[in-house]
Amino acid sequence: MLLVLADEHKEHLGFLNEVEVEVVKEFCRIAMEFIRSGPNPKLYQSAAQKLGVASETVQHGVEGLMFLLTESARYMISEIDFQDSIMTLGFSDDLRSVLLQLYLSNRGEIRTVLSEMSMDLPHYHNLEWRLEVTVAGRTLRHQVTPRLMMKLHTQDSGEKDVQVLQTDPVNLLHLTQVLEGALSEMKSTHCRRIVRNIK
Repeated sequence: MLLVLADEHKEHLGFLNEVEVEVVKEFCRIAMEFIRSGPNPKLYQSAAQKLGVASETVQHGVEGLMFLLTESARYMISEIDFQDSIMTLGFSDDLRSVLLQLYLSNRGEIRTVLSEMSMDLPHYHNLEWRLEVTVAGRTLRHQVTPRLMMKLHTQDSGEKDVQVLQTDPVNLLHLTQVLEGALSEMKSTHCRRIVRNIK
């Protein structure tokens, strides 16, 4: 899988072509610090003074590198795909080699940081259900009222929780149709593009 970078990201990463490989290595170190603990404007200003450029240029370069690394790690792209993805940026062989080495040596750590940042929502663990039918009552002797009782077990950070739900077959059928419609909508190209950008 190849990464598709927006023009803005390509422009931010294009600055790396204008500096020496040693400076790029420093940018890589700053980008990893950004991923670990957030941005540090003081680093941008000191680097900008050394290079004689605006601090926004340094910041954009670091953010572009950070985006490249996090997206590559998120999709676990292979070494060949990473090289092919950055080849379109017009980097020199030395620069591509430095970026590839940075990606390969830090991929696991970046994935760990990304997993810690993601929201941990309750997720499905188990479902118990039974069908109850009332066939008669005191006032109505030939009444048939089916109900579906469900016990939904969820798990959130190791803690288990139980919700008891009750519905009738008509509502359950409607709920099933709505969920199936949502699942089929998720397979559309438009939704996949949106989900890819959200991630």
